Amino acid sequence: MENNYEVIVIGGGAAGLSGALMLARSRRSVLVIDAGAPRNAPADGVHGLLGREGMPPLELVERGRAEVRGYGGEVEQGSVIDAVRDGDQFAVTLGDGRTVRARRLLVTTGLVDEIPDVPGLRERWGRDVVHCPYCHGWEIRDQAIGVLASGPMSVHQTLLFHQLSRDVTLFLNGRPHPEGDEARQLAALGVRIVEDPVAAIEVTQGQISGVRLVSGTVVPRQAVAVASRMVARAGFLTSLGLKPVDHPSGMGEHIPADATGRTEVPGVWAAGNVTDLSAQVGSAAAAGAFAGAQINFDLVAEDARAAAAAMTS
Repeated sequence: MENNYEVIVIGGGAAGLSGALMLARSRRSVLVIDAGAPRNAPADGVHGLLGREGMPPLELVERGRAEVRGYGGEVEQGSVIDAVRDGDQFAVTLGDGRTVRARRLLVTTGLVDEIPDVPGLRERWGRDVVHCPYCHGWEIRDQAIGVLASGPMSVHQTLLFHQLSRDVTLFLNGRPHPEGDEARQLAALGVRIVEDPVAAIEVTQGQISGVRLVSGTVVPRQAVAVASRMVARAGFLTSLGLKPVDHPSGMGEHIPADATGRTEVPGVWAAGNVTDLSAQVGSAAAAGAFAGAQINFDLVAEDARAAAAAMTS
């Protein structure tokens, strides 16, 4: 690993590797720093990605790394603990104490899913505890599904999973009872609503078998859907003045960026879930590739201006 690059990509998932691939193919020196903890690692496969449907997440990452390296890009495993401006560059400090520099940064570190503190939820996360009907819905179709209310989008989530199974129960777990149109819609669809607080997720022979209430009653279920609170992995950006802010959807916190991925800090772009909480693998990859192209053009324009200035000086 060298000390100076044109672009450092922080985060090596679909967005980061796609951005790095675009930059490497543009003959930019690029380094991808990846902590090696992808959000979708617990899942059996990536879904909704054309041409790669069902591919194991880690296999997709390995293929992406190989493609980036094939065009001269570098991919290193490590964590970033700080990033600061250093003259006309950025200095990035790694967890092992090394410092690398670049003219531009592309942040694609993704997010962390915060889920309710209910025994059994975290252990089954990404398997039969899911959050996204488009990522995991087909795999639990026609099963007895429980939706654990955790925020303002829980009724919306219930309606989406009802498209996949007619046996859906909404566990309020302390959240307000649906009213008005929401209540009428759930009733019309035959969605059962349970008001008693949830004590734990029951697991039998390695699979969810029910939802246990504090009363001791167990409601038989085969899968549980819960909306997580999604928080951007971006603590290392604090020194640059970039901090996660509340997302307009109310689903968590993100790093704001415009349609090209440009953040409010000149020279820093963001793509994927770190800025778009609802992005799936395909859209994250597309955003990363687009941001990579925008960064390349930004560097091209800067170099052209410098060359013109040198001619007239």
